[in-house]
Amino acid sequence: MFELFARGDGGTGRRGALAAACAVAVLAGAGGCGEDGSGGGDGRAAKSPAPAATAPSAGAAPSGGLTEAQLTEAALTEGERAGVHTVSEYVLDGPHSDMYTADPAVCQPLVSLAGDVSGHEPTAQVQRKTDILDDMRGVTVDVTLRSYPGDGAAEVMRALGKAGTECAGGFTEERALVRAGYEKTEPAALPPFADEADEAEAYRFTIRDVKDELKLYEYLTVLRSGSTTLAFRAESLGTEDFGGVPQEVMDAQWKKFRAAAG
Repeated sequence: MFELFARGDGGTGRRGALAAACAVAVLAGAGGCGEDGSGGGDGRAAKSPAPAATAPSAGAAPSGGLTEAQLTEAALTEGERAGVHTVSEYVLDGPHSDMYTADPAVCQPLVSLAGDVSGHEPTAQVQRKTDILDDMRGVTVDVTLRSYPGDGAAEVMRALGKAGTECAGGFTEERALVRAGYEKTEPAALPPFADEADEAEAYRFTIRDVKDELKLYEYLTVLRSGSTTLAFRAESLGTEDFGGVPQEVMDAQWKKFRAAAG
């Protein structure tokens, strides 16, 4: 039996539900599964990407990027608490995987920043998730730290900003047999510590479910510090707008990252 609300394997929360629901439809002999996106805002956060030549901050990574061991030290650890959220590690695939692509392709950074599909291969990455235990409809946050060689991290941020601008007319997220329509993309509030980062982008997504019956919400915040990016993607199985990536999760991860980088 398919678990329509599976979490934690690269198809977390809404994405896992979409994939499972579509698989059930296919096995049952149903027709096509998906819908097209339309509409959208400009998708840009208040802080614009810096040119590639901009010098990194004092705590910046070396030109080759942080190693996996260094990222692990800087990442939240399993069992750690961030407010009401509990941190865990992904057993199988992590979030933002190479199974997620966008149509048109310029929108890819809004869907997944995985190296295989984003065109920007990191030298190392560490992924975590946070959940509110015993609350199926609570907000889940996918947290990914990635380090890049050279100007790779700055290039990622430029691609993300370009996607936020050029995908204002809407786009489609594709994963296996599932197609989800992003109805609207608009800027979201940056965390208070964003000024400490070299660059920051934040977005709010309004998404239609595969049956085109419900509106769902996701939030994405990405920050760059030197050659490292910190990405937070928040989602919920509920249909109410939960207001953004939980601040306590971003605060806890940023504080730990800065302490390790410093």
